[in-house]
Amino acid sequence: MKIRVYYEDTDVGGVVYYANYLKFCERARSELFFQKELSPHISDNEFFVVKEVEAKYIKPAKFADLLEVKTTLIKKKSASIEMLQEIYKEDTLLFTANFKLAFLKDFKPSKIPQELFKVFE
Repeated sequence: MKIRVYYEDTDVGGVVYYANYLKFCERARSELFFQKELSPHISDNEFFVVKEVEAKYIKPAKFADLLEVKTTLIKKKSASIEMLQEIYKEDTLLFTANFKLAFLKDFKPSKIPQELFKVFE
Protein backbone atom coordinates (compact mmCIF):
# COMPACT_ATOMS: atom_id res chain seq x y z
CA MET A 1 0.00 0.00 0.00
CA LYS A 2 1.33 3.43 -0.94
CA ILE A 3 1.21 6.29 1.56
CA ARG A 4 2.18 9.91 0.99
CA VAL A 5 3.76 11.71 3.96
CA TYR A 6 1.78 14.85 4.73
CA TYR A 7 2.80 17.78 6.88
CA GLU A 8 0.55 16.51 9.68
CA ASP A 9 2.60 13.27 9.78
CA THR A 10 5.83 15.08 10.61
CA ASP A 11 7.49 16.79 13.52
CA VAL A 12 8.85 20.35 13.45
CA GLY A 13 11.90 19.15 11.47
CA GLY A 14 9.81 17.64 8.66
CA VAL A 15 10.61 14.06 9.75
CA VAL A 16 7.82 11.51 10.23
CA TYR A 17 6.86 11.37 13.91
CA TYR A 18 7.72 7.93 15.30
CA ALA A 19 4.15 6.91 16.25
CA ASN A 20 2.92 7.57 12.71
CA TYR A 21 4.83 4.56 11.37
CA LEU A 22 2.50 2.43 13.50
CA LYS A 23 -0.48 4.30 12.06
CA PHE A 24 0.77 3.67 8.52
CA CYS A 25 0.97 -0.05 9.33
CA GLU A 26 -2.55 0.00 10.78
CA ARG A 27 -3.87 1.63 7.60
CA ALA A 28 -2.17 -1.02 5.48
CA ARG A 29 -3.66 -3.84 7.58
CA SER A 30 -7.12 -2.29 7.27
CA GLU A 31 -6.64 -1.94 3.53
CA LEU A 32 -6.00 -5.71 3.27
CA PHE A 33 -9.54 -6.26 4.55
CA PHE A 34 -11.09 -3.56 2.38
CA GLN A 35 -9.51 -5.07 -0.76
CA LYS A 36 -11.38 -8.31 0.04
CA GLU A 37 -14.58 -6.34 0.74
CA LEU A 38 -14.37 -7.18 4.44
CA SER A 39 -13.85 -5.17 7.60
CA PRO A 40 -11.23 -5.66 10.33
CA HIS A 41 -14.03 -4.84 12.77
CA ILE A 42 -16.37 -7.77 12.11
CA SER A 43 -19.09 -6.63 14.52
CA ASP A 44 -19.45 -4.76 17.79
CA ASN A 45 -18.29 -7.87 19.62
CA GLU A 46 -15.83 -9.47 17.13
CA PHE A 47 -12.58 -7.79 16.07
CA PHE A 48 -8.80 -7.92 15.94
CA VAL A 49 -6.59 -6.11 18.44
CA VAL A 50 -2.84 -5.62 18.52
CA LYS A 51 -1.47 -7.77 21.33
CA GLU A 52 2.26 -7.20 20.76
CA VAL A 53 4.47 -5.09 18.54
CA GLU A 54 8.22 -4.96 18.09
CA ALA A 55 9.36 -2.01 16.00
CA LYS A 56 12.69 -1.00 14.47
CA TYR A 57 13.28 2.49 13.13
CA ILE A 58 16.02 2.28 10.52
CA LYS A 59 15.97 5.52 8.50
CA PRO A 60 13.69 8.56 8.63
CA ALA A 61 10.90 9.35 6.21
CA LYS A 62 10.28 13.01 5.47
CA PHE A 63 7.56 15.37 4.35
CA ALA A 64 6.23 14.58 0.84
CA ASP A 65 7.91 11.15 0.62
CA LEU A 66 5.94 8.40 -1.08
CA LEU A 67 6.18 5.28 1.05
CA GLU A 68 5.13 1.70 0.53
CA VAL A 69 3.95 -0.56 3.35
CA LYS A 70 4.50 -4.26 2.68
CA THR A 71 2.74 -6.86 4.83
CA THR A 72 3.77 -10.51 5.19
CA LEU A 73 1.98 -13.16 7.21
CA ILE A 74 4.46 -14.98 9.45
CA LYS A 75 2.27 -17.31 11.47
CA LYS A 76 -1.39 -18.05 11.92
CA LYS A 77 -2.93 -19.77 14.92
CA SER A 78 -6.55 -20.41 15.76
CA ALA A 79 -7.01 -17.13 17.70
CA SER A 80 -4.05 -14.99 16.60
CA ILE A 81 -1.83 -14.07 13.69
CA GLU A 82 1.70 -12.75 13.47
CA MET A 83 2.83 -10.52 10.64
CA LEU A 84 5.79 -8.51 9.49
CA GLN A 85 5.20 -5.03 8.13
CA GLU A 86 7.93 -3.08 6.40
CA ILE A 87 7.91 0.50 5.20
CA TYR A 88 10.04 1.43 2.21
CA LYS A 89 10.89 4.60 0.34
CA GLU A 90 11.65 3.28 -3.13
CA ASP A 91 14.06 0.38 -2.43
CA THR A 92 15.26 1.70 0.93
CA LEU A 93 13.92 0.01 4.06
CA LEU A 94 12.94 2.63 6.66
CA PHE A 95 10.97 0.74 9.29
CA THR A 96 10.02 -2.81 10.28
CA ALA A 97 7.55 -4.10 12.83
CA ASN A 98 6.42 -7.52 13.94
CA PHE A 99 2.80 -7.51 15.05
CA LYS A 100 0.83 -10.13 16.91
CA LEU A 101 -2.91 -9.65 16.49
CA ALA A 102 -5.46 -11.44 18.65
CA PHE A 103 -9.04 -12.06 17.58
CA LEU A 104 -11.59 -11.22 20.27
CA LYS A 105 -15.24 -12.10 20.62
CA ASP A 106 -17.02 -10.43 23.53
CA PHE A 107 -13.56 -9.14 24.58
CA LYS A 108 -12.20 -12.67 25.02
CA PRO A 109 -9.77 -14.54 22.73
CA SER A 110 -11.72 -16.49 20.15
CA LYS A 111 -11.14 -18.67 17.11
CA ILE A 112 -10.64 -16.61 13.96
CA PRO A 113 -13.41 -17.27 11.41
CA GLN A 114 -11.94 -19.25 8.51
CA GLU A 115 -13.02 -16.71 5.87
CA LEU A 116 -10.85 -14.05 7.51
CA PHE A 117 -7.68 -16.05 6.94
CA LYS A 118 -7.99 -15.39 3.19
CA VAL A 119 -7.29 -11.72 3.91
CA PHE A 120 -3.74 -12.61 4.90
CA GLU A 121 -2.93 -15.01 2.07
